[in-house]
Amino acid sequence: MRAKKLSDLLKAGDRVAVSNITGREASEVTVRSQKYCGNIIGGWALGKGGQFLEVPGQEPIHIYSDVAELVKNLPKKRQPNKVIIYSPPAAVYGEVKEIIEHCGKTVETLFVITEHVSIEVTAKIAQICSQANIDVIGCNSLGMINTHDAVRAGAVGGRELSETFIPGSAAIISNSGNMVNTMASYLLSAGLGTSYGISTGKDTLILTSVRDLLELARKDEPTKIIVLYVEPGGFYEKDTVDMLSETAFPKPVIVYITGQILEDTELSLGHAGAVVDGEITSASGKMKLFDDYFGVKPFDFSRKYRKAPGLVASLKKGIRIQTLHHLPAAASLICDMIGIERDFRPSKPLRLNPWFLDYKELGKHLPSKLLLHKGIVPKPYASQVNLFAKEMVGANPPKRNMRNASHASSNDGVTTRIYGNSIEEEMKNGSFVESLFLSWTGEKPKQIEVDLLEKCLVASLTNGAGTISAQGAKLSASAGNAPNTAMIATLACIGDIHGGNGRKAVEYLMRIFSNVNIDDPWNPKHGIDLQKIVNAEADRFKKIRNAAKEAGTEYERIPCLGHPVFRDKPVNYDPREKVITDYLEQKHMVNLFLQFYHMLAFRLKEIGIAKNVWAVNLDGAIASVVLSVCWKALKEKRLTFKRVADIAFMVFALGRVAGAGGEFLDHQDFGMPMDMRIPVNEITILGGQSHINTDNAGK
Repeated sequence: MRAKKLSDLLKAGDRVAVSNITGREASEVTVRSQKYCGNIIGGWALGKGGQFLEVPGQEPIHIYSDVAELVKNLPKKRQPNKVIIYSPPAAVYGEVKEIIEHCGKTVETLFVITEHVSIEVTAKIAQICSQANIDVIGCNSLGMINTHDAVRAGAVGGRELSETFIPGSAAIISNSGNMVNTMASYLLSAGLGTSYGISTGKDTLILTSVRDLLELARKDEPTKIIVLYVEPGGFYEKDTVDMLSETAFPKPVIVYITGQILEDTELSLGHAGAVVDGEITSASGKMKLFDDYFGVKPFDFSRKYRKAPGLVASLKKGIRIQTLHHLPAAASLICDMIGIERDFRPSKPLRLNPWFLDYKELGKHLPSKLLLHKGIVPKPYASQVNLFAKEMVGANPPKRNMRNASHASSNDGVTTRIYGNSIEEEMKNGSFVESLFLSWTGEKPKQIEVDLLEKCLVASLTNGAGTISAQGAKLSASAGNAPNTAMIATLACIGDIHGGNGRKAVEYLMRIFSNVNIDDPWNPKHGIDLQKIVNAEADRFKKIRNAAKEAGTEYERIPCLGHPVFRDKPVNYDPREKVITDYLEQKHMVNLFLQFYHMLAFRLKEIGIAKNVWAVNLDGAIASVVLSVCWKALKEKRLTFKRVADIAFMVFALGRVAGAGGEFLDHQDFGMPMDMRIPVNEITILGGQSHINTDNAGK
């Protein structure tokens, strides 16, 4: 490693740059970090060069188009020596290469926040960074905080750092970034602050391991005690214990190992690297490793520990805790037994302080002594809980038991209603599409929206008898099933590839437009610089595509752009989508999202990504229409983002399942039983000799 002690990874005076700085998480974390420590000298994002990231009460952060432009425009004394990477997985390798190329002589440490980076790409990053003498924390790290210097890189520490991270003697090294915050808050009640909080990440390949970080902690003067949070999977802890034993490590280690409860199940922890491969990588195996090294049984809260030479010798190495909330008591034990001075007077002991309560029916049966009262959410979590409720895209409805309740429908024994509107009045005055969207959203669409939604439903009815969903109905009819079974078969044949792309399109469009101030997506005079948004997205896609091809990995395609049938002309159109576009032109209206899709298709042709102009398929048109219909309610948080995405899927599914009813009726009347079966002599046997005698097959 290039670093010799923990402070070399991050310290006061470091000049930090941020890649993909305009991303949602990156921009939020960057602003909070800048307010905390002011160590960020700039960042870059494709298509955003020349813009600024506003920081309340401070100078804005300059955004460049790429790292080359950042280096070109900053004097040598301002060149970054630390870089935080927020780029998408497929772009990380290319990003690291560019950093090494343009500022490899000044950069000392990379913090890779990105998750889901493939093992192959991570290995390549390790190789090229080793050759460039650059340390890498990650991938899938939450970053690092140096509490004594009051600086951080990444999101470690959450929103209110100063209340949880008080300068002290404990270095926290954790597979989980959020556990760094939790452990720091627990240590406060033992009178211990933190020197560093480091999230290693928990991918299969960790580029700076626990062993590496403990070696750096060995020489770090402020650090007197180390706290580890360990998950199953990987051989890193075996290497760590070997090092601790062989080098007579001079500082005590408190370790908490999670995951044992899942060992007899088929469940696993969520991190990619938490996959057990042999006994030594299991939670139990790692527990034994550390217990054998410490030479003392795991911490027992009920035991009265008495000072004895053997116990003191063991505690100088450390101890394992079995429950996270025993951390303060275990830390106090070590401090008292081996003479580590507390950083400050211990705070009040931890006690149960439930933030959210919902006993449901159990509340009627539990003894009163067991019923806790809702407590006060402490800082810094109080602000996070409040922001979660306010800042989520779309509504964030409270959850409750819905077994005998519904917002969508009601029946008082006389009148059936949909969101308060009687079925009888809907029958007299409404239309099916109006009533349908009333039941899905609680509001009726405008007439032009009704017309467009009806066209979407009609377009979804069929795409021919060879369609996968139509085949489901025909197969069911061929087997002699009832209509409802055939319709279920149709629904079972609709997925993310066939029909579900509309849901992905809504998610994609929301990522593009979530920070754009759109009042009315139907208004031709929307005032949005759509070409700028299109250019930035096309450049982003090109870079990710090129980086993925260079790294030999897959990359995420743009949903609903392109069609397997309508693709051979210089400019391609899905004729069903064209009906919707033509109708909008007749009404002198636009659909902002559909307009974006068309402009993006032309732009991808211009920059060489596509040989011709791709068609916007039906799912993309449905997604654009549904998102526009729901935009106002979504913006005002009367609808959830997930509901809107699901509605786009449901429009296609409803139209297709109705059309499949026609296929079922046709096949039932005119088809023969089992006529969808493929004869044995038409089957190609793969993977070895067939044992079927085709002469006698079926006899």
